[in-house]
Order: sequence, then C-alpha cells, then structure tokens
Amino acid sequence: MTSEDFVPAPLRRLWGVPESSRLGRPATLDVNVVVAAAVKIADRDGLGGVTLPKVAESLGVTSMSLYRHVGSKDELLTLMSNAALGQPPTIEPGDWRSGLHQWAFAQRAVYQRRPWLTRVPTSGPPAGPNQIAWMEAALAVMSGTHLDWAHKIGALSLISGYVVQSVRQYGELTEGRAEGQGQADAEREYGRALARLVDPARFPEMARLFASPLFEAPPSDTPDATIADADFSLGLELILDGIAVRIERSAS
Repeated sequence: MTSEDFVPAPLRRLWGVPESSRLGRPATLDVNVVVAAAVKIADRDGLGGVTLPKVAESLGVTSMSLYRHVGSKDELLTLMSNAALGQPPTIEPGDWRSGLHQWAFAQRAVYQRRPWLTRVPTSGPPAGPNQIAWMEAALAVMSGTHLDWAHKIGALSLISGYVVQSVRQYGELTEGRAEGQGQADAEREYGRALARLVDPARFPEMARLFASPLFEAPPSDTPDATIADADFSLGLELILDGIAVRIERSAS
C-alpha cells in the first residue's frame, strides 16, 4: 500500500496526481482538458451555463465519458474553482497590513474577471494547490506577527468572505440599476427617495443618515469602478483595523 492509497481520488485529481497506468489506448481526455472546457463555458455563460452535457458537447464526447475524469458535478466545480483562481501575486516581505491589502485587492481582481467564482457553493475548506498557494501567500505576510494559527486562519476567512460578498453585491446592484444609470446617480436617487419616506420619530438614526451628505458625495461623472474601489477599501480598512488590534494584544 502506497501513500497515494490514503488520498481520496477527488483530491488526487485536484492536485494532478497521475492515476496508475492502464493497458490499452491512451485516453483522449484528461482532467485538465475537461476543467478548461468547463471554465471556458463559465466565463462565457456564467456558472449556471455549466452542465456535464454542455461540457461534453463542447469536447465532442458523451457525458458518460466525463465520469472517467471527474466523479460528479460537485467535483467539477471544485476543480474549476481551483483552476480559475490561478496563482497569487508575489508579495514582498514587509508590513503585514500592506501585504494583506495587496492580497485582498488581487483576490478581488480575480473575482471581478470571473464573477461566477463567487457563486460556486462552498463544500469544504480550501484544498486545491492554487487555493493553498493563496493561503500560503497570506500566511507568509502574517508570519512576523504574534497571532496564533487560529487567528491567522480567522483573519484570512474574514477577508476572503468580505471579498466574495463585495464582488457579488456590486454585481447584483449593477444588474438592478436602470440601463445607463451610474452608481453615483443610483445612490443619489436612493438617498433622496428614502429621505422623504423615513419618519425621524420611528427611525431617528436612519433619518439622520439620509439627511447627511453621504449619498450626495460622488459627482455624477465619477466612474463606477472608482466608487467601488473606495467602498471596498473602506470596508477592508475596518477589517484590517480589527486585525491590528488583535495583533497588538497578542504581542503584549
């Protein structure tokens, strides 16, 4: 019995561990070809467009032939997520805060290019080589802190969850706006409408919010990407502030 016998087949496929050689003609497909075809469909049609029959059709094979390379639709999604994520950026050693800031923005850029990644169901902890590489990059950034492993993983989970949610929310808000309407105008209309509807006696804090200049701030010609970057940075800085407090406590 070899060490590979203790690794489930889906994990072996995820890590590209070759299967034992078999007699007969070489297979015309492999896992990488199947996953690449599925990712191409997702990039074009979104996650909902990915089905085993469609992947098989794009490759000119039968759906049943795919099961030699992926055990299920769920496994295919796991393989796709790992492949589409790609490699993390190279982050120079130094300040943990600037490193995590760079890490978060790099991850966000991947999800912005491939928003379908934010829709992949989470069926377990990160396990693919690319996913592990992203975790390694962030853990290396925090290696000089006094955080224990639980707090380091908690920080990564918090940041990653924030990245995913912000990309999903931005996409949903964009889809919900009227055609040709920018984010600045949408926020302005929202603030003005709610200011007329919210009763200060019932919702005193919300009334103060809508009376503030917050929703009037961005000029109408401000690019949506600029507003989105500013909103994302604000939330990220709040998270990093919390991590900074924990790092300070752990050092004392």
